[in-house]
Amino acid sequence: MTIFWLGHSAFKIQDKEVTVAVDPYGAGAKMPKFGAEILLITHAHLDHNNKEAIKGEPFLIDGPGEYEVKNVFVYGINSYHDNKQGAERGKNNIFLIEMEGIKVAHLGDFGQDSLTDEQLEMLEGVDVLLIPVGGNVTIDGEQAVKIISQLQPRIVIPMHYKEAGVFTKLEPVDKFLKEFGSTNPEKMDKLKINKREDLPQEETKVILLSKS
Repeated sequence: MTIFWLGHSAFKIQDKEVTVAVDPYGAGAKMPKFGAEILLITHAHLDHNNKEAIKGEPFLIDGPGEYEVKNVFVYGINSYHDNKQGAERGKNNIFLIEMEGIKVAHLGDFGQDSLTDEQLEMLEGVDVLLIPVGGNVTIDGEQAVKIISQLQPRIVIPMHYKEAGVFTKLEPVDKFLKEFGSTNPEKMDKLKINKREDLPQEETKVILLSKS
């Protein structure tokens, strides 16, 4: 499995046969176009819902439920964008993606104070966590650390934070790194995992992906 970060909350996740696209953005930012067999949309806001950026005719998943597409298992889990009641910005999908025996969770625009017992049960055993840290419209760095402590993944990849020229209303990733205590995170162009045994075994590792 190979994970590419495309900026904001957008990712490309590939195995040998299937490409999964998650949350392609619009809203004035330039999203790289590519083909995929599966397209996951966490919610309908313009910076997460640019379906036109994905070439071909991908299988679209934009709601809760259990799905199997080309030997990829996807679980859509209901959550809230900004608080437990979802009064202002509404609902958000968390996606758990299982490919090649590895579990990747994408939290979308998650804004709850904590994960519910039901959400935790669905996300049990997550290996790689893609989590927003930019605050303002989602959880911030301090809240993200609390969510990480609930899930205890092997690897954390922060997303949805301030980027030069775009998404400037968000907080920089440095605030999350300080809260987490990761002063020197590993930086990569992409994350490649050949087998589950390659994952960190002792503690949660933060990896900063460069924008592809």
